[in-house]
Amino acid sequence: MGFFDTILYPIQWVVAWILALFHHLFTMLGMSADGGWTWVLSIVGLTVVVRAAVIPLFVRQIKSQRKMQMIQPEIQRLQKKYKGKKDQFSRQAMVEEQQALFKKHGTSPFASCLPLLVQMPIFLSLFRVIMNVPQVAEGHMDAVGGMTRDLAVSMDHAVVLGIPLSASFLDPGEGVNVLWVRILTAILIVIMAGMMFLTQRHMMTKNMSEAAMNNPFMQQQKMMLYLMPVVFGIGGVYFPLGVLIYWLISNGWTMGQQTVIIRNMPTPGSQAERELMERRARKGKSPLPGSDPIEMKSQGSEDTSTEGGTQGGQRSQPVSAKRQKQKRKKRRK
Repeated sequence: MGFFDTILYPIQWVVAWILALFHHLFTMLGMSADGGWTWVLSIVGLTVVVRAAVIPLFVRQIKSQRKMQMIQPEIQRLQKKYKGKKDQFSRQAMVEEQQALFKKHGTSPFASCLPLLVQMPIFLSLFRVIMNVPQVAEGHMDAVGGMTRDLAVSMDHAVVLGIPLSASFLDPGEGVNVLWVRILTAILIVIMAGMMFLTQRHMMTKNMSEAAMNNPFMQQQKMMLYLMPVVFGIGGVYFPLGVLIYWLISNGWTMGQQTVIIRNMPTPGSQAERELMERRARKGKSPLPGSDPIEMKSQGSEDTSTEGGTQGGQRSQPVSAKRQKQKRKKRRK
């Protein structure tokens, strides 16, 4: 057993059992035990379980990103305060003040990476499980979790669109159409990287306030926007078809999940929030609470001048129509 297999064995054990359980489920529903699509659906089931499990982390990620955007003006003031100061004492003081600011607002620049960091061991474990299937099938390795030797033989011979699930762009396998394997895996790699790029770009263009967009940290975010798809695109040539299917479904989940969040719970001050307010206005609904503090403030000042408003910090009691008429008569006299 290799180094990665030893470190990731507990997660590989869980991944193998989830795959085996979904395979048994679809087999019970009448699908072929050795069919490629049975194993594809098992991988889809695994993806759904994993993504559902990290939903709490995704919610925490969204909240952290919003808090980070809300404190951007304070971060910018802090950067201006230490601008041009390159001595060690000033740098350390700036870092300490930034950390205190993050602690005060309960956020961190690294919180947005939590869902990806949690998924990476699962992704690597699935990669190792699929890569080790031929060795388990041939008896060179012991079974992992629910991935018995019989199931390993079944998965090793599973074919989808003429391609084994264990085939990759660089290692198509024996007895297959090498050109077709590389064409299909290349298409999946491009789609996978493209979905990742569009998801990040949608978040940056729709769900970030102007303060966040003008922040120097955005240059790093823009670099990541192009760097991450390239990294996964290049790494994709090593991924077996089964892993590509997992990552493709996972990216699709992320894209759909983020679209729903941005549309219905946008970041304050973002383009998505303005679009949501326009939709609510067209439907005759009231604006979002706290969505336009300037407008609310002006409305509040107007209310204080009315009879039903506040006077001297105390709220006046409502006046009946009959009593209002009596007051008007007294004023005329």
